Amino acid sequence: METPRANRLWAHLVVEELLRCGVGLFCVAPGSRSTPLVAALAANKKAESLVHFDERGTAFAALGYARATGLPAAWITTSGTAVANGLPAVVEAATDGVPMILLTADRPPELRQTGANQTIDQPDIFGDFVRWRFDLPAPSLDVDPASVLTTVDQAAYRALRAPSGPVHLNLMFREPLIPDPEEDDELPSGPDRWREKDGPYTRYAATKPAVDGAEIRALWHELRPVERGLVVAGRLASREQGEAVEKLALALGWPLLPDVGSQVRLGGGLGNVAFYDALLADEAFAGGHAPEAVLHVGGRALSKRLEGFVARVRPDPYVVVRENPFRLDPGHGVTHSVESDVVGFCAALVRAADDAPSFADPSWAEGWRAASNRAGAALDRSFAGGRGLDEPLVARLVSKEVPEGHGLVVASSMPIRDLDAYAAAEGVGVPVAANRGASGIDGTVATAAGFARGSGGPVTLLMGDLALLHDLNSLAMLRGLPVTVVVLNNDGGGIFSFLPVSRHRDFFEPYFGTPQGVGFESAAAMFGLDYARPQTAEEFLTAYLASLSGDGPALIEVRTDRAGNVTTHQELLREVSAAIREG
Repeated sequence: METPRANRLWAHLVVEELLRCGVGLFCVAPGSRSTPLVAALAANKKAESLVHFDERGTAFAALGYARATGLPAAWITTSGTAVANGLPAVVEAATDGVPMILLTADRPPELRQTGANQTIDQPDIFGDFVRWRFDLPAPSLDVDPASVLTTVDQAAYRALRAPSGPVHLNLMFREPLIPDPEEDDELPSGPDRWREKDGPYTRYAATKPAVDGAEIRALWHELRPVERGLVVAGRLASREQGEAVEKLALALGWPLLPDVGSQVRLGGGLGNVAFYDALLADEAFAGGHAPEAVLHVGGRALSKRLEGFVARVRPDPYVVVRENPFRLDPGHGVTHSVESDVVGFCAALVRAADDAPSFADPSWAEGWRAASNRAGAALDRSFAGGRGLDEPLVARLVSKEVPEGHGLVVASSMPIRDLDAYAAAEGVGVPVAANRGASGIDGTVATAAGFARGSGGPVTLLMGDLALLHDLNSLAMLRGLPVTVVVLNNDGGGIFSFLPVSRHRDFFEPYFGTPQGVGFESAAAMFGLDYARPQTAEEFLTAYLASLSGDGPALIEVRTDRAGNVTTHQELLREVSAAIREG
């Protein structure tokens, strides 16, 4: 029959061409309508696959893989609500510029809007969250197979071309889906010139936004006279980008405020203002350190205090540099928005500063650095004072002990904030990944699984109890992977205790605190993870270091108190403020 043979050919073309375009992982959830794609995947010896029973989890695994590699993974799913389960990961990828290729199997056009089982309107289901979408027709041997290849090539290019992000190929398959085994004796083919080569049918030359020499000169004309400026390193994709921003801050003579996602907050330069968030919590310090100018490079920074500080000061110039055209200006104060390659932009501005040095006041930068050092010393004293095992301490211990060659994935909400605020300034500069584009807590375990597959190395995942409950079934993805899950279990939504709504005791606990009263020892056993529940800092270090030396997954559960956690944060900030003022 022609239909199964056509399905088999087109699916082979899609999988093979994606491999030629650099797709390194196919994340698959079982389903019937996607059978042709799965059969092609299984038959291709070059393809690496991750199979998991939950479509939402596999979509986040694809996201995590791309965070680790910079290259898209392909997500394969069957039709119907299975497709809708990919939306949270697609939203995150779109918001944070993470490449993904969505391959959704669909019913043929004659079954659409007929009430046919498991048939929904799929072609536009992701709306404007995808960079590009295409609804492929049902396979036919009468259609030139080159059309399939060029479509796949366009999808792969659009996923990586700035602004990078998710792309969607909707693939209709008629039944019978694949040939019967006894009839499946003819190997799939394709265009001659494609079969004779190893590369894509159409090769695209993807380039990053170029550095505009005229814009560099105009910017330097405005930035050079500034005596008191700040460089903010927001979320960046690589250590190379973070180090480029460090060199730029040094050339400008301005303090560098590195976000935890900048790739230089951990193991960064000694001149970085690592504890800027704690400094800005002190009203006297913030009031006396208003900058004339701010140069922000990369994505949005995590610190709400920093965002509010810059919005109040309204510096002019206020320059934002990103590798995409999207607006990053929640306070509506940006004076210059520059779309440019980050490394190239920083290097060009460094050269301009070398030719005509800035007028920066050295005492300004030294004042920020000295205050940050005093804050770090105050935190050292506090954390070394025999305190109980609390959430800031766990974040700090992880930042100090995570070894070189590892990756660090951090959940949104309190864990990422604690790491940003309290991570040690020393230690090694491991890559840090977090789903802070849309800042959801769903899919965190799956993201770590994909990140581990992409990086090829061990990973530590720091998360809260609700984030783990959101994605509990993705623990199954960790089998065989060296991933250590550190879960801070404060029995509910800890971040809400820091918000004004926490004062409404009549309804706060059931609607925001949402205590679940669960522990994770049984879950660890169910999914085959080693388990520990340390009570002290010493026990935590023992358990954490033991997990790092293993080759399989482990789960370390730290029980904390939500109300006590608020008090701990307040005490730490008071100690930092006292240290700043004494200096």
